[in-house]
Amino acid sequence: MSSTRDSAAAAGTPPPGSTQERLVISTQELLWERGYVGTSPKAILQHAGVGQGSMYHHFAGKSDLALAAIRRTADDMRATAEEIFAAPGTAYDRVAAYLLRERQVLRGCPIGRMTQDRDVVQDPELRAPLDEMFGWLRRRIAEVLAEGQRHGELSDALDPAAVAASVAAVVQGGYVLARAAEDPAPFDAAVHGLLALLAAQTTPTP
Repeated sequence: MSSTRDSAAAAGTPPPGSTQERLVISTQELLWERGYVGTSPKAILQHAGVGQGSMYHHFAGKSDLALAAIRRTADDMRATAEEIFAAPGTAYDRVAAYLLRERQVLRGCPIGRMTQDRDVVQDPELRAPLDEMFGWLRRRIAEVLAEGQRHGELSDALDPAAVAASVAAVVQGGYVLARAAEDPAPFDAAVHGLLALLAAQTTPTP
């Protein structure tokens, strides 16, 4: 494994506006748009508006930079989701807010997009942020649902872990169906269908 990779991933957020930051942001955008295989070092440099050699000054190469970009994207997604899950409201309200939040549905999930790249999935380092993000998401949703059960908001018969897995699957599957149809309607239908099932597990307010 590359020690440069490890140091880049652990270095934290580079200074705003720096060449390193522009490279990471550009790679995030290109990975979301084109995937890993379709994102060339030349395209990254052009998108970032930096000269040839800038990448290799800060990163060991494309995979090293991609790792930093994927980790940044996963961290951003986690922060957005946590803000919703930690907000006031019932468990149902918070899960619904997560499912109904504004998304660029037709662009797909920036992390889910990476799972379609063989080179990413077969590389343990590049795949790790994906596994960590999806694992965290399922655990966090399960925690919210379990909290709702403790507060008497949700039926005791509900399985928090299973429902959390369903929420994650519906979101990712919804992206795929929407992109295939070039229409966000399938995503919206899947989300509202899941919410209807979850609503049936809520308990009457005393």
